[in-house]
Amino acid sequence: MAGYAPVLEDDSRLSRLDRVLYRVERVLAFLSGLAVFGLMVLAVLSVGGRNFLNQPLPGYVDWIQQAMPLIAFMGIAYTQRDGGHIRMDVLIGLLRGRLLWAAEFLTTLAMLVLMVLLVWGTWAHFERSFDFAAPMWSRDSSFDINLPLWPAKLLAPIAFAVLCLRLCLQLWGYGRGFLLGLVEPVAVPLTQSAAEQAAAEAEHVSGADG
Repeated sequence: MAGYAPVLEDDSRLSRLDRVLYRVERVLAFLSGLAVFGLMVLAVLSVGGRNFLNQPLPGYVDWIQQAMPLIAFMGIAYTQRDGGHIRMDVLIGLLRGRLLWAAEFLTTLAMLVLMVLLVWGTWAHFERSFDFAAPMWSRDSSFDINLPLWPAKLLAPIAFAVLCLRLCLQLWGYGRGFLLGLVEPVAVPLTQSAAEQAAAEAEHVSGADG
């Protein structure tokens, strides 16, 4: 299941790097949210123009094409830091101590290998689109209003590279927890039971209402 998982902090170098990267991840997630809001505004303008002026917003689909990588990818490192991605918490929750940190280390390492390959592949995809000698530095463009596509294609390797940094820090945290036999290592999302997650969500909601 997915949900918020607590991440402990202290004065160690690992925790300081975690907090620095977390600030970057929050900015990227905020930009992703702004893109969602921007598309909502464009949808209102396009539908309103079609209904009242018989003229939809030109290039609406083109702007959606540009914004989709921003919406889809820029928040993934932020979500990974807080343990919000879908995972087998029922299985992981059965593990304790070094066995838990070893399992988390191996799955995070597998994810890192995959993300490094995705950074390589998406960067190559960006390079095929970008050309200094071409108009607007682009070899390809959108269909309607001819927006260059390389800025959208650049967002994927950037987002995946930030996720790689996050995964490296989590590998450090899980490895440290395994080697030192820590109960609750810093800079990694800690597993919560269903009851603990429900209590945390109830506390969050009640705090927001107050």
